[in-house]
Amino acid sequence: MIAIELIPGSTPLDDWRAVYRGATPRLHASCRSAVERSAAAVTRIVKRGAPVYGINTGFGKLANVSIDAADLNKLQRNIVLSHAAGTGEPLPTRIVRLMMALKLASLGQGASGVQPHTLDFIETMLSAEIIPIVPCQGSVGASGDLAPLAHMTAAMIGVGEVDTPVGRMPALDGLALAKLTPITLQPKEGLALLNGTQFSTAVALAALCEAEVLFQSALVTGALSTDAARGTDVPFDPRIHALRRHRGQIETAGALRELMAGSALRASHLINDDRVQDPYCLRCQPQVMGACLDMLRNAATFLSTEANGVSDNPLIFADDDTALSGGNFHAEAVAFAADMIAIAVCEIGSIAERRIAMLIDPVLSGLPAFLTPRPGLNSGFMIPQVTAAALVSENKQRAYPASVDSIPTSANQEDHVSMAAHGARRLLPMIENASAVIAVELLMSAQACDFHAPLTTSVSLESARTLLRERVPTLTDDRYMHPDMEQAVSLVRSGAIASCVGVPLPQVLREAH
Repeated sequence: MIAIELIPGSTPLDDWRAVYRGATPRLHASCRSAVERSAAAVTRIVKRGAPVYGINTGFGKLANVSIDAADLNKLQRNIVLSHAAGTGEPLPTRIVRLMMALKLASLGQGASGVQPHTLDFIETMLSAEIIPIVPCQGSVGASGDLAPLAHMTAAMIGVGEVDTPVGRMPALDGLALAKLTPITLQPKEGLALLNGTQFSTAVALAALCEAEVLFQSALVTGALSTDAARGTDVPFDPRIHALRRHRGQIETAGALRELMAGSALRASHLINDDRVQDPYCLRCQPQVMGACLDMLRNAATFLSTEANGVSDNPLIFADDDTALSGGNFHAEAVAFAADMIAIAVCEIGSIAERRIAMLIDPVLSGLPAFLTPRPGLNSGFMIPQVTAAALVSENKQRAYPASVDSIPTSANQEDHVSMAAHGARRLLPMIENASAVIAVELLMSAQACDFHAPLTTSVSLESARTLLRERVPTLTDDRYMHPDMEQAVSLVRSGAIASCVGVPLPQVLREAH
């Protein structure tokens, strides 16, 4: 298994993606001294005896309640048990792993007051694949993702359940598999572990990784649809986009030009074509998809910063043994990033569905109705377009910004919250929907090209058609459509369609600033 060394405060998005895809994270040794200094500062704060939030006081609305020194460890255990109140389906294991890695890197910056042993404990759980079962609902994104992170922490103290290489089991048994005994939380540690934005950030980062694949796949199917409809590549001329100046638009137009380069289909109607302009779903791809690219990159910048930040509370400054209580747990930035991703994903599917509708309309495409050789007897691709329309409309409903919502919690102590958690949670289902739309476009654009034989599209786009045709034959007569769609969805979601064309497509994660 690949190992990734996390450098707290400066881990690139590529490394977070690697963890999401299965790499095992470990902290860089250079962070050890800062963690030790922070833990020692908490020890000195405790000895002073003065009330410090989260160390020797209650939490939230109960912050004015002082806790006896003899009960400080129990205080940390109690906050974990009481806050592990999530509900809903378990979060996917690989997202929990990413959440644990994000928490590890945050604590590793030496501002949270945890013991070095606690970080070693998390690393061992990750390397042994002992992953807490975390219900996906229950966070409003401030004070951090309390409920899901409490479930993560509960497993560390032997409470709840974990997923392991040999199946799901009680946390106590899972820890034993890794030769771990439940951890005893020291002052400040329980709060440090369950306070923060790592749940929302992990789910949003996972979605960002999948959105990049979606975007690239949609460029390929968009180019194939353009050629199949005998559209022109003139709107992709670089001079047009240089005048608009948007980077994403310029790069998208360049990718579309390169994907279509050398197409015999395109060459066949360079002259004596009485059409003046293509519909917007073809002509305005650089403007729409380019804006989506810029939006995704902006979200990537937000999430890169968040992933490398410290978001628990209070924060420990070892230089002068100060504990400062602030609001870094408020996940507004993550909520904004999630909203950006949602809007981009919605638009990628929306414009693709318009290309799908155009292809099956003989008036617009000049092709047989519903892309079947014998319309009437056969319905062809009539209903896949309906499916695409349904998925696009579902995504439109989900794309409403989560960040504009708020609801007071904790007896109005936490009176404005971010809603980052469910803003992030909707993203992967939205991407599944949009991926199915792109898969329908892949099937239809490949079918549309079949009607132009013996003319072929470009070498790059023929690679995509060939890959599809290895799994899905040309539709001559109606057949059970579902398996064809499942094959196409698999090619889109795996990234196979984007990677097979041999064209360097615009990236999202590596371009974050």
